Amino acid sequence: MAHKLTVSSSDGGRRLDKVIRSIWPGLPLSVVMKGIRTGSVRLDGKKASCDVRVSAGQEIYVPWESPREAAGEYRYRRTVPVLFRDSRIWAVNKPENLLVQPDRKDQDNVLDRVKYMLHLEGLEERAYAVHRLDRNTTGVLLVALSGVSLRILQDAFRERKIRKTYLAVVASFPPKEGEIRAPLLKDPSSNTVRVDPAGKDALTRYRLLAGGNDASLVEIDLVTGRSHQARVHMASIGYPVLGDIRYGSEEINGKWRKRGIRRPLLHSYRILFGDLGGEMEDLSGMRITAPPAGDMESLCASRGWRLP
Repeated sequence: MAHKLTVSSSDGGRRLDKVIRSIWPGLPLSVVMKGIRTGSVRLDGKKASCDVRVSAGQEIYVPWESPREAAGEYRYRRTVPVLFRDSRIWAVNKPENLLVQPDRKDQDNVLDRVKYMLHLEGLEERAYAVHRLDRNTTGVLLVALSGVSLRILQDAFRERKIRKTYLAVVASFPPKEGEIRAPLLKDPSSNTVRVDPAGKDALTRYRLLAGGNDASLVEIDLVTGRSHQARVHMASIGYPVLGDIRYGSEEINGKWRKRGIRRPLLHSYRILFGDLGGEMEDLSGMRITAPPAGDMESLCASRGWRLP
């Protein structure tokens, strides 16, 4: 059944295709783009391009059922730990083996969990990922509750006014500190990334916190925010993240798998807001941290390593 909706103030200024995908996250991108291209999707009764910016109060017509009908009234009635919240953003502690947003229909994910929690409180069910964490990366994730907040925070990331710090357990014993400046190229077909001169500029800094011959705890600052950056950069200098089957060593991972390490031990530990100004000025200087997951915490405790 077709559906009509009115663009909310939180979606004002966003692209048409992104508004649709945020409301119907389970729809394949190809279906959304075909609907817009053929005119099955209409904005104020007229055909529109996918990149047109919508305004609050405009009417979008789509040939699909309403999002509530499509979602089956919250298929996944689950929650996620909240580290900070106000009317504009939530910072959540993402657990392992959970997508930030679904890549196919009927997948459990962070954004739907946040929407469910908002639903329980009778609030508008809007949630947008400000940045991304890989499926098995744990830790601080920022979720915007409106399109306005999303744009402000994404601009702040691009301008490097928000600093992300990770903790990782890596193989071997790296130097006390280091800087890795190596361009990264992504292969969308395999969803892998490699160091390549044709790639995008990427800069990572790391600091050794504790370690031994076979494994070490490091703090990682991502100056840039490329896909898989921390994992690829650390592997490129010979210190892959433990448990990383994509970029690490199978021999090393095999040994640690017997000790219960079954995912990359990478954790988004801290987000630090710089001078944001404007509507987010009150967040300037705020620091949000997330406790590591049990597997990383247990390994560090067994080695006598103190977490920051």
